[in-house]
Amino acid sequence: MNADEFEYLQADTVAHALELLEHHPDATVLAGGHTLLPNMEVGLADPDTVVDIGGIDAMQSIERDGNVMKIGALTTYSEIVDTDELWDRATVLTEAIREIGDTQVRNRATIGGNLARPEPTSDLSAAIIASDATLIATSRHGERRIGADDFFLPMRTTALEEDELLTRIEIPLMSGDASGAYSKTQSPSARYTLLGVAARMSVDDGAVSTARVAANGVTNHGIRLGRVEDSLEGKRLDTETIAAAAVQAAVGIDESQIIDDSQASSTFRRQLLEKYTQQALERTAEGTGLTVPA
Repeated sequence: MNADEFEYLQADTVAHALELLEHHPDATVLAGGHTLLPNMEVGLADPDTVVDIGGIDAMQSIERDGNVMKIGALTTYSEIVDTDELWDRATVLTEAIREIGDTQVRNRATIGGNLARPEPTSDLSAAIIASDATLIATSRHGERRIGADDFFLPMRTTALEEDELLTRIEIPLMSGDASGAYSKTQSPSARYTLLGVAARMSVDDGAVSTARVAANGVTNHGIRLGRVEDSLEGKRLDTETIAAAAVQAAVGIDESQIIDDSQASSTFRRQLLEKYTQQALERTAEGTGLTVPA
């Protein structure tokens, strides 16, 4: 790796990591390394100090607490997709993670590292929002709970404060007639995610009781598609309802905020957003046990 000289510090515990960050406020945190190290290689990151938290055992766990699954921020993608209960009751999250990289990447990359340093096209950003997750930030003053809706901010930033670490993600588990799905398309040239839509719905007597829908790759951070949710809730799931909801996907999104680059124009992204919203909703409906009429 071609990088300038930097100071490397290794934390053994969360408390130790917070102490190091307090004494080195400009330090960059290293988790799995799949974002930071490539950025250092190409010159997008040039830290003077790196605090490695990858060896903190307390942040590597998957534990159920009632109807909530608590996932340590250093848990790898592979550990998550290998957890049957998450496949059954947090399907949108596991589907999104399964689509990230290859086996080697999933064996090393961590959920917290992805979320704390998000890319506009990050598959996890939409999945976490649709999962109605809560992200736990820890500082020397204690823990702070951040709703997924409020976590992602513009320009690859998050709601984490400078003295905080993302230590845990809490995912409410689905019950009854509920399901989720993640649908995405890749850039044909760069082969990374171009745009994705995550959906999670609960159904009662054939009608949608709750809906959470979110997208990545539309603006410079993951966004919730509230108009789609409003179009679904209280309605019976059928082809007409799903198509009408998908049409609402881009409504209300400021055109100037939609990504317009060499991979896809803003106009094309709006079209993709509607298409993949419909696809995610159809797959979610099938997961609830309903057969959507043709």
